Amino acid sequence: QVQLVESGGGLVQAGGSLTLSCAASGSFSTITTMGWYRQAPEKQREMVATITSSGTTNYEDSVKGRFTISRDYAKNTVLLQMSSLKPEDTAAYYCNAGVVVRTTLYERKLREYWGQGTQVTVSS
Repeated sequence: QVQLVESGGGLVQAGGSLTLSCAASGSFSTITTMGWYRQAPEKQREMVATITSSGTTNYEDSVKGRFTISRDYAKNTVLLQMSSLKPEDTAAYYCNAGVVVRTTLYERKLREYWGQGTQVTVSS
């Protein structure tokens, strides 16, 4: 019903930059919060950055000042601009979205969706 497709991952040297993109497609009423999460090997998935439907942003402390999240509301996309990358930023990055979908003729529900993940590797 709803798909989140990510792109933009890759290999970069420390201090470099990458931009991740995530596009939502399918049948839905509206998207609430969108965000990026990451998971390094043998670690739990953690929030990197989120942005609400009104544009309020939230960042994990270690990426503040280095990462910027933004949305294109018309295109249902979210970007994560990453700069001054560090080896500890290496992880699989996942797009996340809260999406209101119609479940019956008279009912809509908020559901959470995840992208398939894109790998970011930062070499030292």
